[in-house]
Amino acid sequence: MSTTATSSVAHTQMPPVMAWTDSLHTGDARMDGTHQEFVDMINAILATPEEDQLPVYKKFLDHTVEHFAQEERWMLATGFSADNCHAEHHATILETMRVVEAHYLDSDTTIITRMAEALAEWFPGHANSMDAGLAAHLKSVGFDSESETLADPSAIQNVTMSGCGSVSCS
Repeated sequence: MSTTATSSVAHTQMPPVMAWTDSLHTGDARMDGTHQEFVDMINAILATPEEDQLPVYKKFLDHTVEHFAQEERWMLATGFSADNCHAEHHATILETMRVVEAHYLDSDTTIITRMAEALAEWFPGHANSMDAGLAAHLKSVGFDSESETLADPSAIQNVTMSGCGSVSCS
């Protein structure tokens, strides 16, 4: 068997580090689609040799910026205050993700793998608490995430959510 065939077989038998499971569903189809892409991209990074990860990571970072911006648009459209802790969590993650490239280029070629592994560990808790809470809130005020519109804008006139979109901000 050639080296290429051997590595190909090994690659196809290796399970993803982070599997998409029903437990990651939030109840909002668009959010879940974005989340599934997030999980797929983490797995793509981890399946890529470290010396080739930077372009894959940059695409993942761009995706994550849009992913978080999408949720934050929805938060603002449905009565969350601009400084809610769910958005603060996003900002912290993005700040950390942005410094990874500089460290990688400065000869720390394992940092992208470590970041992807850390995100794979962090994400289920975030999705099951903050994002599931956001999805429930969107549904409760009649927000359609596909069209990004409210069925009845007056439904949120007196709503000012300062939390995370979940039970607690921890």
